[in-house]
Amino acid sequence: MDNAQSQLPIIGVIGGTGALGQGIALRAAAAGYPVLVGSRSAERAQGAVEEMRQAVPGSTLSAHDYESAAAAADIVILAVPYAAHGEALRVIAPHMAGKILVDTTVPLVPPAVARVQLPSEGSAAQQSRAAMDGKAKVVAAFHNVAAAKLSKLDQPVDCDVLVFGDDKEAREVIVTLIDNMQMKAWHAGSLDNAVVGEALTSTLIFINKTYKIAGAGIRITGEARA
Repeated sequence: MDNAQSQLPIIGVIGGTGALGQGIALRAAAAGYPVLVGSRSAERAQGAVEEMRQAVPGSTLSAHDYESAAAAADIVILAVPYAAHGEALRVIAPHMAGKILVDTTVPLVPPAVARVQLPSEGSAAQQSRAAMDGKAKVVAAFHNVAAAKLSKLDQPVDCDVLVFGDDKEAREVIVTLIDNMQMKAWHAGSLDNAVVGEALTSTLIFINKTYKIAGAGIRITGEARA
């Protein structure tokens, strides 16, 4: 690892063997970040890591279970299905003190995934904030990016990423990470605003089905000024 890589935060992807988790891990590894791919078992993660190393030669990717990935990472990205969200939070919570948790989870409830069905707490991100109980700074992002687009490293991701969080500095760390992953990220306000990103996913799924679009996304228009 060169000096530039050694100064980058270590990224742990919980659910790194799933489609979204693998896409995020690939993009982060391609950007030079050390990436810990976390699965329920390290053995399962090893197979995914071997495949990803072929896509990103020379990358720093390693296989872990949830606990070891969370313990060794500086930034933990939670990319599990909503049905596994609560249990994953329970497992990683003891290892999250002083870290940033990026929750990508959308509360989809099959079979009606094209209909918004938010939890009583308001959003999955708010559930994560409660589970962390002040241990970690919680940020929410990646809700509206198709996993297949993330995995195609030779193609641009033609949509933007909204980043939510109560701590502006933590949000900025994740905005920088996403920009380095060759995507456009936007500060989108407090964690309470994550309800918009989560709900929008069901709308995009409906649009995909209705118009036969392969991975509809969003784009922020207008010119940003300093």
